[in-house]
Amino acid sequence: MPAAFRTTRMIEFSDTDMAGIVHFARFFCFMESAEHAFLRSLGLSVALEWEGESIGFPRVNATCQYLRPVRFEDTLTTVVHVAKLGRSSITYRFECLCNEQLAAQGEITAVCCRLNGGPGLEKREIPEGIRALLKQGHP
Repeated sequence: MPAAFRTTRMIEFSDTDMAGIVHFARFFCFMESAEHAFLRSLGLSVALEWEGESIGFPRVNATCQYLRPVRFEDTLTTVVHVAKLGRSSITYRFECLCNEQLAAQGEITAVCCRLNGGPGLEKREIPEGIRALLKQGHP
């Protein structure tokens, strides 16, 4: 089974709320940043040119469960797993660890789309070359 992708960051003051803990919405930013780092490690992005076509992966679902507080200057490790690789979608599972204890966990599902340059998006199958790279992170 492929190893999970891990990225680490220090919690900044701007990540916290008036109670001194990480604001709930910031975890979605942490998960998205970890997803981007994972994709870059594969030579990919959430928006890219692939074989002459503009492709993007807009989100269709995002969830997060909060298990313990994380505070200013804590070190947060975000672990990325490819939970499901469908015909046109990908679901990532995230584990946010503080001091190696699970602080939050979530999922993001994104769908592969053609970016037509206008307001519309057109769902399409994940190109085989991209699929092969993503499978490196899929069990």
